[in-house]
Amino acid sequence: MGLKRKVVPKIHPKFFWDTNFRKLDWEKAYIPIISRIIERGGQNEIDQIIEYYGREKVVNTIRGEIHFLPNYAISRAVEFFPEMKKEEMYCYLNRKDKTYHWI
Repeated sequence: MGLKRKVVPKIHPKFFWDTNFRKLDWEKAYIPIISRIIERGGQNEIDQIIEYYGREKVVNTIRGEIHFLPNYAISRAVEFFPEMKKEEMYCYLNRKDKTYHWI
């Protein structure tokens, strides 16, 4: 029996304007993909990456593998995933200013 290939998420290429969308390796580039969608996507795009990667992988990536998100994206991540606290996010803990204000 052959390997089952995942169907690429239905995300508009505009979110990846700076890369060749057709050549995007969804498995290897999961960190920048999830980061980009948290920063710029809406609920539909969040749902698509959860369907593709699974909620646990998305949440774990946001918590521990994304090194930087702007303040507004940290706020959005907590809104999208209420089980997550900003204090658990590497990108928040790694901030030099540590004076985070909700936008």
